[in-house]
Amino acid sequence: MHKQSVTAEDVARRAGVSRAVVSRALSNNGSISPATRERVLQVAKELGYQVNFLAQGLNRRRSHLIGVIVSRIDDPFRSSLLDGLLGEIQRNGFQALVTEIRSEQELAETLRHFTQFRVSGVIVTSGKPPEALVSECVQQQIPVVGINRQPDIPGVDYVCSDNAAGAILAAEQLVKTGCRRFGWINNHHSTWAGRIRGEAFRLALSERGVDVDNNLAALLSSAEGYEGGLQTAAGLEVIPQGIFCANAQLACGFLDGMRQRGKDAPQDFQLIGFDNTPQTAQYSYRLTTLNQDVAEISRLALMHLLERARTPLQPSRTSWVKVDLIHRQTSFSLT
Repeated sequence: MHKQSVTAEDVARRAGVSRAVVSRALSNNGSISPATRERVLQVAKELGYQVNFLAQGLNRRRSHLIGVIVSRIDDPFRSSLLDGLLGEIQRNGFQALVTEIRSEQELAETLRHFTQFRVSGVIVTSGKPPEALVSECVQQQIPVVGINRQPDIPGVDYVCSDNAAGAILAAEQLVKTGCRRFGWINNHHSTWAGRIRGEAFRLALSERGVDVDNNLAALLSSAEGYEGGLQTAAGLEVIPQGIFCANAQLACGFLDGMRQRGKDAPQDFQLIGFDNTPQTAQYSYRLTTLNQDVAEISRLALMHLLERARTPLQPSRTSWVKVDLIHRQTSFSLT
């Protein structure tokens, strides 16, 4: 008997049980004795039976797929986050259906395709999904979780790094080490998380006695990531003493750009990034940065999906994940 021709009915016949018992044994769902489950699993293995999860999803109106929406997957932090999510998804017995988007329109199209695949849940790491489409997912009881997205859509759960707390840590570090003139580096098309970091940084400096109207420069680049940091460094006339970047790639680009001008941290300026990607720890950067706990973000995202699958009508929830300041060589030590 060829593997591809083996059916659940074949397993049931060989094991001497009903088709329903085979289904419960293979899905590990429902009442069945351990001995019977073991016998069914052994027979399935002997026959080479493979569960058709897509067909199973069509039957029970859900697949074992979880849709993941990402953009700019070449960004080191987003790549790290995706890796964490894939591991967590697989540990929970699902498979990931990953789609990279380049626009809000593609995001909407992807979300609609995911509903057609009858995914068991959707994780949005990039962009803002249309509320009408999200409402459609909610109506179909497809859980949706946003990561580092603005928590503003009913029926959706969110997992966010504590961006504001991270900005406060950066402000404290720079003020306490003697900085009096500050810079905030971001790009014009900032993410929601980036905007929150910038606003919190400004407020934290003000609360620590800094005249932010005169001593905080908003350095916004038209380019994203590393190139944006390079551009900012090239066009900078007055170098702030303490600089906070919206993400690690901007910080690394800025540091290299300033080195091209014969300036370096921490002797000419202090620099703090956000993300703690592997690149920031490399010898050539050794960037002081704020760490996002990718493992905890991924764990909470799956937890929210599974809990909402069980209780679809519960109120929206947001989990805030602690960030930590990782001190390296681009800022002075407080001790």
